Amino acid sequence: MTDGPAGWPLHDTTVRGFASDNYSGAHPEVLAALVAANGGHQTSYGSDDYTLRLKEEMRRLFGDGVESYPVFNGTGANVLSLQSLIPRWGAVICAASAHINVDENGAPERVGGMKLLAVPTEDGKLTPELIDREAWGWGDEHRAQPLAVSITQTTELGTLYSIEETRAITEHAHSLGMRVHMDGARLANAAAALGVPATAFTRDAGIDILSFGGTKNGMLFGECVVALAPEAAHGLDYLRKMDMQLASKMRFVSAQFLALLEGDLWLRSAAHSNAMAARLRAAVEGLEGVELTQETQSNGVFAILPAGVADRLRERFRFYDWDASRREVRWMCSFDTTEADVDAFAAALREELARVP
Repeated sequence: MTDGPAGWPLHDTTVRGFASDNYSGAHPEVLAALVAANGGHQTSYGSDDYTLRLKEEMRRLFGDGVESYPVFNGTGANVLSLQSLIPRWGAVICAASAHINVDENGAPERVGGMKLLAVPTEDGKLTPELIDREAWGWGDEHRAQPLAVSITQTTELGTLYSIEETRAITEHAHSLGMRVHMDGARLANAAAALGVPATAFTRDAGIDILSFGGTKNGMLFGECVVALAPEAAHGLDYLRKMDMQLASKMRFVSAQFLALLEGDLWLRSAAHSNAMAARLRAAVEGLEGVELTQETQSNGVFAILPAGVADRLRERFRFYDWDASRREVRWMCSFDTTEADVDAFAAALREELARVP
């Protein structure tokens, strides 16, 4: 039982699952940072000591000249980033599975005022050839102008862009006069998997602007827009306020990021969630009736199960269908997923598979 109002906590804290890395709580070190940042009064709207320190930390990670803008959530970070790249008549090429296309309820279109040009992919990753399917029509007043590309690292399917793959995309896009945004909701998982400095697969690889995720990696809330190219920062001060993403008590977003970045907690937590996904894959790979559908390159495992197995298994562990039409499910690991969690889940899956006629 934790300290709190009478009758708290309101939920069963022993329940574990594999539905989303958003289901986990906040990392204890992040909570400690919030408590430490809470004393006294601090300037509001980003002039506080924590946000100023965060700007320095982002420059340490990505190099001199980058500008950072803490925001409330991932949708806000993505819309804000893309708005800074294109004019009102601009369009954004993205994978059909991209979060901006599938999970943001029209926010890019309605709030950002941009058209999305979605391209189907097998693994969630764009290539120069796939981009070319929608990279046309410049000068045609009847077509929204393709002026930006958005890629997700790691992708919604748990796959990973290599540095070479990212550079091929940015070079191609730039050669066509387009800029490139990276949705880094799980950027930490990519950095841990690639084992290189974050700048190697972002700024050095030609990314213009980045949505740097924190919520899926142990923060209570908050993401950060990082303008890696100087021109990408144009207007962000004003756009952030217009998009309702300017926090008055910004120190509480920035303090969380500092807790992650200083001491590399963000990498340690992401490496752990990746390792738990690898453990889960190893435990279920080869089980009769389980068909793994994507490579496990970060903290997600995707699989097709026999009819009825997923529903019965969900009575004990929460997880989502990914494509119900073909019985494909998604299992996500978090910074607080334990080996015991994985082993218990794998054992439960084996029990349910044994019940299949």
